[in-house]
Amino acid sequence: MMTKQDLEDIENQISTIQVGSHGETVNPVLAHGRFKTVEKGRNWGWLLSGFICLNILLLGIAIVCGSVFNQIQITSSHLLIFLILLVILTTVWMIYYKIHTSRVYQAVLYKDSHAGPVWLRGGLVLFGVCSVIMDIFKIIYYVGRMHCESPVKIAFPVVQALFVIVQTYVLWVHAKDCVQIQQIVTRCGLMLTLSTNLVVWMMAVTEESLHQTLAPADPSYNSSSNGYKIDVTSQGRAGESDCKCSHNLCDVFEKAYYYLYPFNIEYSLFASAMAYVMWKNVGRQMDEHHSHNLRFSLWDVLIGPVAGLIVLVAGLTMFVVYEVDVTSGDPKKKEEALIMHYIMNIAAIILMSITTLIGCIIFRMDKREQVSGKNPTRSLDVGLLLGASLGQFLICYFTIVAVLASGVQGHINGLNLTCSILTVIQLCLQNAFLIKGLHRQPFKETETSTVFANVMAVRERDPERRSSSIVPAHTLPIPLTLLQGRLSCKRRILKEICGFLLFCNVILWIIPAFGARPQFDNTVGSDIYEFQTWTAIVNIGMPFGIFYRMHSVASLFEVCLAS
Repeated sequence: MMTKQDLEDIENQISTIQVGSHGETVNPVLAHGRFKTVEKGRNWGWLLSGFICLNILLLGIAIVCGSVFNQIQITSSHLLIFLILLVILTTVWMIYYKIHTSRVYQAVLYKDSHAGPVWLRGGLVLFGVCSVIMDIFKIIYYVGRMHCESPVKIAFPVVQALFVIVQTYVLWVHAKDCVQIQQIVTRCGLMLTLSTNLVVWMMAVTEESLHQTLAPADPSYNSSSNGYKIDVTSQGRAGESDCKCSHNLCDVFEKAYYYLYPFNIEYSLFASAMAYVMWKNVGRQMDEHHSHNLRFSLWDVLIGPVAGLIVLVAGLTMFVVYEVDVTSGDPKKKEEALIMHYIMNIAAIILMSITTLIGCIIFRMDKREQVSGKNPTRSLDVGLLLGASLGQFLICYFTIVAVLASGVQGHINGLNLTCSILTVIQLCLQNAFLIKGLHRQPFKETETSTVFANVMAVRERDPERRSSSIVPAHTLPIPLTLLQGRLSCKRRILKEICGFLLFCNVILWIIPAFGARPQFDNTVGSDIYEFQTWTAIVNIGMPFGIFYRMHSVASLFEVCLAS
């Protein structure tokens, strides 16, 4: 028998023999020369587009940091002018791609069935709509402050809203494209799109973090000796300005658009991921592949989603109470809110860890093969899961060291330590579960399988088959899924686990994304690392942790469909 390696060698030899447009056979040597030419062009495209992305990102980081730490020479207006130019250039390229490149004959010969699944594009549309609403609220807010604010602050949300609309449409329609023409231009344009979204993400994360974190008036105080507490308010830096609004709705729209920042942040990351997959697919020539028609049925799962909804509702209730008690100014209520927050998180994380461990055991027993071949979408999913989880690991390990160094004094610090340790365990288990699940071959039901049915009923409907007691499934008037019965035990348990984990990750995304900062309300971190260092740790790790939870939701939904 021939081994798998032998078959691959034969395929490689056959692929070097090409047929011309008139049917003549092309010399393998010439074909090899063409291949080298194509490969050379591909390498130049990757190199040039990579340089473009790297330079834009480094310049964006420098301007963002300058506008934060030196607000005299480099103001927020300079940052917005840079972003406006970047966004306009990206929008022009996307319009060019839509109108010209994608419409050229044989421009897109292949489609990547794994890229841009409908739930990912649906999430992009949802976050895009929220981002446009946020920009509208910003425009109304800054119109009331035109007499004392730069006009650039009105121009940017206008340009960004147009950019979001155009980008959402292009990614919805062309996310699966494997472009075969103008490859260098397309790669550079996609890297421009990716870097623009990442710079917008950095700006949004920085502005939202500054809004949530207010530096203490006297940093020389120490909380352990003077009873100092970090003042984290919902007013943020906008409330410190002497600029007065010309209408009475400024405060309402300011609070409204800050609550929409999490959606804008997630939108930028979703768009960046989809642009990266399109960039990887430029020039990609795929064989005829079979895309799995994954379908979702509410009847497949019940216990997991119901349990997850209970955790979600309990978490939302806790979050509302936490926000009210922390901002009340009463130290006793603040302490009770922290205890309630830690207990809620510990309970959810323990349940998630147990269910994830069960899922890992089932995957270990499962006989399905791993997905073979190159798949940019899967590689990106795994990379994002591992990379984004580092933010949560960063905060957890710094918290563990801080609590242990302080001597684990009091119930709050004990709960904080327990929550951090359990979070590390849960992240490891969930990463293992998702990576295994994403690389499993989807379960396929055999449409031509032979099943035993009610022979008398079939004979009455089809006289020609009265002589047979075995009826092919595709000839039955009854749906195949009904004849095969319910899902197998392993498949149902996996779907229930995915449903439960999905809702749990949603609430763990909502709590930090919409303003809960127990890392600042509990002063143990600032005592050990000082306020500036601790603020940098939290504001760097928190956005990645928030994105990890949202990306886990998308990955869990895909694992649920494939189970």
